[in-house]
Amino acid sequence: MYTSQTSLFTKTTKEKPKGEVSLNAQLLMRAGFVDKVMAGVYSYLPLGLRVLKKIQQIVREEMDALGGQEILMPALSPKELWETTDRWDKIDVLFKVEDKYALGSTHEEVVTPLVKKFVHSYKDLPVAVYQIQDKFRNEPRAKSGLMRGREFSMKDLYSFHKTAEDFEQFYEKSIAAYHRIFERCGLDAKLTAADGGVFSKFSHEFQVITPYGEDIIFHCAQCNTYTNKEIITQDSCDKCDGEFEQHKAIEVGNIFPLKTRFTDAFNFTYANESGENKEVYMGCYGIGPSRMMGAVVEVHADDAGMVWPTEIAPYDIHVVALGDSDSVMKKAKEVAITLSEHGKEVLLDDRSASAGAKFADSDLFGIPTRIVISEKLVAKNEVEVKQRTEKDAQNMSEADVYSQFAM
Repeated sequence: MYTSQTSLFTKTTKEKPKGEVSLNAQLLMRAGFVDKVMAGVYSYLPLGLRVLKKIQQIVREEMDALGGQEILMPALSPKELWETTDRWDKIDVLFKVEDKYALGSTHEEVVTPLVKKFVHSYKDLPVAVYQIQDKFRNEPRAKSGLMRGREFSMKDLYSFHKTAEDFEQFYEKSIAAYHRIFERCGLDAKLTAADGGVFSKFSHEFQVITPYGEDIIFHCAQCNTYTNKEIITQDSCDKCDGEFEQHKAIEVGNIFPLKTRFTDAFNFTYANESGENKEVYMGCYGIGPSRMMGAVVEVHADDAGMVWPTEIAPYDIHVVALGDSDSVMKKAKEVAITLSEHGKEVLLDDRSASAGAKFADSDLFGIPTRIVISEKLVAKNEVEVKQRTEKDAQNMSEADVYSQFAM
């Protein structure tokens, strides 16, 4: 069934939200997709939640295809787990509750002892588990809309392996899965070498080049590699001595080789074929669906509003009824029903508002296809069809519309 726009409790606004510098925050708030509760914390309203859930579903499908098993761990965890890994006082963004608990900024401390309970022998490995859950980080400078939050949606996958070689094979597969996720969400994410912290020499980020990015990455066109500024040690590429091009970018995902850092802390070993205890190798793989949502808006927008990629748009088609005569409303509902019966997600603008206001809101929403119904068009048994990515509209017969969009 289609959604009636008059049933939405949210409203659009023409004015930019005060104090919001980032484009994603401005457009998402103006369109009524999200509401800001405080810096770095947002409510997801009906239209915004539809987008977030679609991104999460794409992530879920690709993690399942990778062999991940979905679980859900608690957001609250005891201090003892963090003391076991010596991170209670070392993670500066950790939210602490009564000096006894932590709100999860990451979940190595919970997932490692969890998997240990079920893995004892070489026959039990490898294992990959993931969750899609809200994370909490006490960011001192929560800004940039959905891209730097204190509470945000995160997919974190953790893999456990018998050998470093087995981990490395899975790591490469995860890179391919991540590229599929970003492509489906309309993002051209570059695999970028980054600092590995205490775990390894390098990790990898997935960076989307945009003038609005907070990160700086360097591209060597000669060997087509990308490197985060934080690990650049010279003026040219250390692989081929090619010249660097500098870009601003948004990080939308990262993957880390954790080696045995956490499995050692929890005395997590497995028995090999000879019964000997061996170390378990571990990796973690993060994607922030809410951060991706903000990044998509930064990349896919114009002066009129957002331009959602098809697979994550809140609706497939926006049916706009001009005028509130019985004939127009009847035809608009008929078109909306027919399209929805053929699997399309349809938002019907059945409000009493001017054509200009309806078109402005439609552009702001960024739904891929707009179908307009008016008295003149009804008289000719036609509708007007416009793609959000195109400047011009075209008149089509109803039959052609159903043939193109509903079959």
